[in-house]
Amino acid sequence: MRRLAGLLVVPLLLLSTAACGDDKASDSASTAPTEKGVPAITAGAKFGEKPTLAKGEGNPPKELKTEVISEGDGAKLKNGDAIQVNYLGQSWDSDKPFDNSFDKGQPFDLTLGAGMVIQGWDKGLVGQKVGSRVQLVIPPDLGYGEQGQGDIKPGATLVFVVDVLKAKTIPASAEGTDVAQDNIDLPKVGTNTDGKAPSVKIPESDPPKKLVSNYVIESDGDALKETDSVVVHYKAMLWKGAKEFDSTYTSGTTATFPLTNIAVKGLKDGLVGKKVGSRVLLVIPPDQGFGDEVQQTVPANSTLVWSVDLLAKM
Repeated sequence: MRRLAGLLVVPLLLLSTAACGDDKASDSASTAPTEKGVPAITAGAKFGEKPTLAKGEGNPPKELKTEVISEGDGAKLKNGDAIQVNYLGQSWDSDKPFDNSFDKGQPFDLTLGAGMVIQGWDKGLVGQKVGSRVQLVIPPDLGYGEQGQGDIKPGATLVFVVDVLKAKTIPASAEGTDVAQDNIDLPKVGTNTDGKAPSVKIPESDPPKKLVSNYVIESDGDALKETDSVVVHYKAMLWKGAKEFDSTYTSGTTATFPLTNIAVKGLKDGLVGKKVGSRVLLVIPPDQGFGDEVQQTVPANSTLVWSVDLLAKM
């Protein structure tokens, strides 16, 4: 199921179509194209520094190429991990970046292997260690293909420098103490902890006019701050007709995002302050949801119902 375009303020790296490491690299480590055929890092070669890249020389490789610039001593990344990285990307035939997270002051969060990003990332980062700086050269078929994307030309080979900051293995479900759901005028959410989508029974009464944010399962984890990034499983429904319009359970993968990037006011406000490890019921009135705008299968002026498992904080 497609993620809603209006849910997040989305970085370029996200698909819109079809622990800290040590400084093992030296500033002079990449002053010319390497023998391995990746473009040179001409400045900012150390882990944590914003790099600059030379233009690629000659024909780019036709296969995905991964070179470890400096290796960290953290755990190896595996599919399903929630990871946090900084990155800079540019095209092989350019010396100007098309995107980077260093300037944004906010690392980029994703679930590895979940199809959230271009395939070259999912394939190239598996097995790399937390704390590593990695350079990826990604052919078009593992990037944006022949359609391109924004400033990226069709058929472009992409070059990324990626610093792997953090990684966490994610639990299957919220866990904690079940909280009584006594209000018959609110939806009732299932309390299963098997990793499957919980049931959500929406009453036939009129929806509340104000935001509802209630624990279904309450954990003893840390309370989320607006500056945190959170890993979630969620199920989202329309109050009217009790129709599901979005779910991470459908794809079997979690979602990871900074709370500051959530564009839906009621979703952000309803999660800030809630404890990591918990399951939360949100009922979001139209003025704190999508308002009078249509969002894919969500009609204008819809009241939204969300069951959200707060699985981890990055």
